[in-house]
Amino acid sequence: MKVKAGVAQVGAVPFDVEASLAKAEAWIAKAGAAGCAVVVFPEAFLCGYPKGSDFDISIGVRTARGREEFRRYFDAAITVPGPQTERLGQAAAQAGTYVVIGVMERDLGTMYCTALFFGPDGTLLGKHRKLMPTAAERLAWGFGDGSTLPVLETPIGKIGAVICWENYMPMLRMAMYAKGISLYCAPTADDRETWLPTMRHIALEGRCFVLTSCQVVRRADFPQDYRCAVTDDPQALLMHGGSAIIDPLGRVLAGPVFDEETLLTAELDMDELARAKFDFDVAGHYARPDVFTLAVNEAPQKAVRITA
Repeated sequence: MKVKAGVAQVGAVPFDVEASLAKAEAWIAKAGAAGCAVVVFPEAFLCGYPKGSDFDISIGVRTARGREEFRRYFDAAITVPGPQTERLGQAAAQAGTYVVIGVMERDLGTMYCTALFFGPDGTLLGKHRKLMPTAAERLAWGFGDGSTLPVLETPIGKIGAVICWENYMPMLRMAMYAKGISLYCAPTADDRETWLPTMRHIALEGRCFVLTSCQVVRRADFPQDYRCAVTDDPQALLMHGGSAIIDPLGRVLAGPVFDEETLLTAELDMDELARAKFDFDVAGHYARPDVFTLAVNEAPQKAVRITA
């Protein structure tokens, strides 16, 4: 079976839900027009990755200015499900494609960095909340749990998502491999040259196709009053892209592309999955379960809720 896959290397309109949603709809339509059966968007596409922000936090200190910066970011997060997910589902249905997209999700008073999965009929199939926000991301984001680690069985393959530096968590990767993931989606904010070797390693390790997507965004895309530790030059790029599509033997099929918005596409020969596992199956004949075991707690960790 051959599957055409797409990676949308596009930048959000930070803190502007309507503009970012309209941009997502346009690029989903573009992927559908290109014949993509699946398209992957970057981490935190709705509604922006706050590159260079510190929310005015130091140990033991918060400020009114930082609280207001958080409020603006929180107000741009979406509920799941909600009106924005309905529109994303409609866009997926119109394009006839699976969509994997990074969003900032809010639940009660907490934000989560989340990847959403939509089917070609528009159904919201599931979500994955990032387990470990990295470094200063913890200033603004909550921690996901094991209840949102789906690998979805679809006619084009088993689809799952691991977000940004979660990809450096060996046990999380192994959990995905053990579920038989074949279309490994990696929305990210890491645009460094070291990211591609990581993605190639995962493709080789998991014997799966890897689709990774990162934003391209300039300082000028943020509001003028946005405090950014990186630069105040409006034309400076804060995120450079570097998106790519990689096959189960680590061969780069598309990308990486830097410093421009683009739709990367590649035809995936799904028979390569079996060919690659001939000599290495990380969760099968190479796993040595007599020596190693992996326990995954997939129970949801509930917030405190009052019921009548």
